[in-house]
Amino acid sequence: MSIYNCPHCGEKTFNPLTKAFAGQLNSKGKPCKKCGKRCVNGKGATIFNCIFSLAVFATVVAVYLIWPAHDILIVIGLIASLFVVPKLVNAFFFKMAQAIRIDLP
Repeated sequence: MSIYNCPHCGEKTFNPLTKAFAGQLNSKGKPCKKCGKRCVNGKGATIFNCIFSLAVFATVVAVYLIWPAHDILIVIGLIASLFVVPKLVNAFFFKMAQAIRIDLP
């Protein structure tokens, strides 16, 4: 069940799972099933990932300084959220964009 349009050809070829793993502007992206060109999540996803990563880092530092006895479980949860939350947000909220990364062969 594809519900998201490819920015290249306009066909609905991406579902939430493939869109979640397409990555931000600095990644290779996922190829479209119809046209084969690579697509990524747009600027909004990249900005959200940056802000969320900085917030998690600041929280890890604060937890380490404030609650040294309970820090390991909280830090493990924060690190896990660093990988899970951006994928969930990318899957449902941001528009797809054309991949701008140029890889050398």
